[in-house]
Amino acid sequence: MAYSIKKNEIIDYPPEKLKEFDIMAYEWIDNLNFTLNPKDCIKNADEYISIVKQIFLEDGWDGDGDIQLMWVPPFMLKQGKQWAFTKGIAVWHVKQLEDGTSWIVYPKELFENDDKTNK
Repeated sequence: MAYSIKKNEIIDYPPEKLKEFDIMAYEWIDNLNFTLNPKDCIKNADEYISIVKQIFLEDGWDGDGDIQLMWVPPFMLKQGKQWAFTKGIAVWHVKQLEDGTSWIVYPKELFENDDKTNK
């Protein structure tokens, strides 16, 4: 079998780090076949989920749907970010039930400008 990181290696930061993340709303992510339950990946998942839930609610989420992890492979990132996120990145996702809007929490540095001269 080919090598793969273990599920418990997906999240490599403490729950408090989530408070530094950014959020976006996106219409619509309809393929949820590739999402993971955080409780399958993190021993103290409830701590993470509590913080992510608060971030979603503060941005306008209705509070429904299941909070999941969604993996973005490094080859989908801009070239400069591939080296910073060599394992890809797991973003936090919830699909709002009423209107299908997806809410995503992700590290701010994921979309920071690589070119320091073009701010």
